Amino acid sequence: MSPLPSAAAIGVVGVPTNSAGTTDGVARAPAALRDAGLIEALERSSSVVDYGDLRLPEPSPVRDAETGVIDPDGLRTMVEAVRERVGRILSDARFPLVVGGDCPVLLGCLSSFGDAGDRGLLFVDGHEDAYAPERSTSGEAADMELGFALGTVDTPWWPELHARAPLVTAERTRLLGPRDRTAIEGYGQTPLGDPFSVRDASALARDPVAITSDAVDALSARRWWLHLDLDVLSTEALPAIDYPQQGGLSWGQLETVIGTALEAGPVGWDVTIYNPDLDPNGEHARRIVEFLGAMAPRLVYREG
Repeated sequence: MSPLPSAAAIGVVGVPTNSAGTTDGVARAPAALRDAGLIEALERSSSVVDYGDLRLPEPSPVRDAETGVIDPDGLRTMVEAVRERVGRILSDARFPLVVGGDCPVLLGCLSSFGDAGDRGLLFVDGHEDAYAPERSTSGEAADMELGFALGTVDTPWWPELHARAPLVTAERTRLLGPRDRTAIEGYGQTPLGDPFSVRDASALARDPVAITSDAVDALSARRWWLHLDLDVLSTEALPAIDYPQQGGLSWGQLETVIGTALEAGPVGWDVTIYNPDLDPNGEHARRIVEFLGAMAPRLVYREG
């Protein structure tokens, strides 16, 4: 039997990071969503404690020759800062809502609780994000974070992560919504298959309740984290993203997926990839805030 939900507050933290090594684009998302009324939307149905936005060092856009990653020092610093802040939110008995930035915030979230045998991950994303650095066309860690988390990409240059790897096992990971298989193969990489459980965007759109329920049923015996990259949405639904693709979910389908997942009780949730530079009048920021506000009643701290 699952522990009874606690009435403790949501703990919100922003992570203004961009794996391209800049302070624009997705790095501006936490501030833009705050300006669009994020905290107020959450407070309409929930108690909220705002842990602020992390203060990160000035990034570098240079791709490191040794690691193949843009600004590896900044990446390491950001992940440790997220780990500390999410760990604090959990120790305060609050539900962490982590607002990125881009997807490598997930690494700090996963390492903030339990160990690889204890953690699970529901990865809802338009991309698999498991490239080896040398196979990435961009050098952005947002191409790679799932590979880092699963330990399929070796990181001897990152002692802290190397010592903890894997952050989550393949058996305790479920991927919903990727639609980049053809691109992965085109870059000479093998898409994730067995033992990874992957349900692509087309399958997820056909039956979001059943597929999401199956995924969380496989995870819910132990503690698990929910990751959402908003580019799982179609580009028509959310054009304010950096890497558009054909296909994807509608807002209604996404609300069904995330609502179903949240009802199953994750440890916490990160939301990433909105680019306010591509949203000059803020309409998509307001839509994201509306979505997060609608999900707020389901953000409940559960003791592990």
